[in-house]
Amino acid sequence: MASPRAEVLVHLDHIEANVALLAERAGPAATMAVVKADGYGHGAVPVARAALRGGASWLGTVSLAEALALRDAGIDAPILCWLDPVGTDYRPAVAEGIDVAVSSVEQLRAVSGARVHLKIDTGLTRGGCPPGLWPELVRAAAASDSEVYAVWSHLACADDPGHPSIDAQARRFAEAYEVALAAGLRPRRHLANSAATLTRPDLCFDMVRVGIAMYGLNPVPGGEKLAPAMTFRSSVVSVKDIAAGESVSYGHLWTAERDTRLALVPVGYADGVPRLLTGRMSVLVNDVLCPVRGRICMDQFVVECDARPGDEVVLFGPGTRGEPTATDWAEAIGTIDYEIVTGMNRPRVTRTYLGER
Repeated sequence: MASPRAEVLVHLDHIEANVALLAERAGPAATMAVVKADGYGHGAVPVARAALRGGASWLGTVSLAEALALRDAGIDAPILCWLDPVGTDYRPAVAEGIDVAVSSVEQLRAVSGARVHLKIDTGLTRGGCPPGLWPELVRAAAASDSEVYAVWSHLACADDPGHPSIDAQARRFAEAYEVALAAGLRPRRHLANSAATLTRPDLCFDMVRVGIAMYGLNPVPGGEKLAPAMTFRSSVVSVKDIAAGESVSYGHLWTAERDTRLALVPVGYADGVPRLLTGRMSVLVNDVLCPVRGRICMDQFVVECDARPGDEVVLFGPGTRGEPTATDWAEAIGTIDYEIVTGMNRPRVTRTYLGER
């Protein structure tokens, strides 16, 4: 078997276990597994199946196209989609039993006949109906030919437990729910994301929407131990010895202080390795953490290590062998681990599933 050039291993059993833990935390509330952006870079269809095995009963996508792809794969669980451009044809949503989020009267008209979830902006100030327009929306929904399944919103700072905006948003959500009841609706409620599911059981209501935590990346600092589902690996293609004083890669940012052995690894920023990790990155080679030397290039980087061609190189993973994690990468370059794992959805990166049933 050829050594991997760039390979993502997805541990579906980890996803299943993470969802089971989150569903337990949600108590009697239903669990929606969010599989948008191709399952956060892990593969939407296999991830959806693993999440359903783990106890999820709903799936969440951003677009109708993502939802229809799940249907095409034979997945018949309830699905909610929540962000499509003006002019989208929602007839397939009606035909395939896909729920649609609605934030305005105009959107309500566009999704005629679909089952809808009315979204109220409680303070994220992104999507959702402004509070001043909410009474008009719920009245229109009550008179429409669409079934109103739920009202929902999204928290801005749930990953910072104790932030005052969480309770403020909860109050606004409660007020919006009362307005919906007064209009004659009897909707379910969902507000909690991954962080709120783990820290605010009082906000779980009728359903929780779990995203990043189901992939084993905890949005709450120092929180519940989850099992990261993604490992990114490559292999050594060549090895060379250089003399002290020789410099490495573009710009000669690193110079060997002594005679050094270097290994070439055939992945780079075109494969999801951020160029910003230059000078800040180590990888696991033969169970030893080894520093990357010089500039990370489009297709390759260089490691100071004792290795042979074909040896495995683990760029990030769960951290159980001492390898970096996606969170380590994110913290090193000032971003979030969501961006790291979704960035693995690249044409040259092979995806392999472990624990598939």
